[in-house]
Amino acid sequence: MYSFSTQVKGDMASVEQKVVEALKTEGFGILTEIDVQATLKKKLGIDHRPYRILGACNPPLAHRALEADPDIGLLLPCNVVVREEADGAVTVAFMDPVAVLTLVEREGVAALAAEVRARLERVRHALVNPE
Repeated sequence: MYSFSTQVKGDMASVEQKVVEALKTEGFGILTEIDVQATLKKKLGIDHRPYRILGACNPPLAHRALEADPDIGLLLPCNVVVREEADGAVTVAFMDPVAVLTLVEREGVAALAAEVRARLERVRHALVNPE
């Protein structure tokens, strides 16, 4: 598998805001935001449920990754998907950096990937177990 996910209570906008805040707590900022629903409507005339891709980046970890392999940028940032399901539930899915970065055979990258995954797992946990 290349991802892990959870369902979060709330509407699409409030869940996305919770995701951004939880990522911030783990040192991630959002570099890119892609509104897939709007893009499909504009480019193809297709109606699609709300679906957003957030490109999350933790600058110190990204720097370490780039130092290990300059081409690793092809696999960055860590994408997080917030999508509305047919029943109205909201799913948050995370790219699994351990799975994706197994493609990079450089010293230290596996440990870095595990650290990034641990942070993203804490984000997932915070979304389903708010304090």
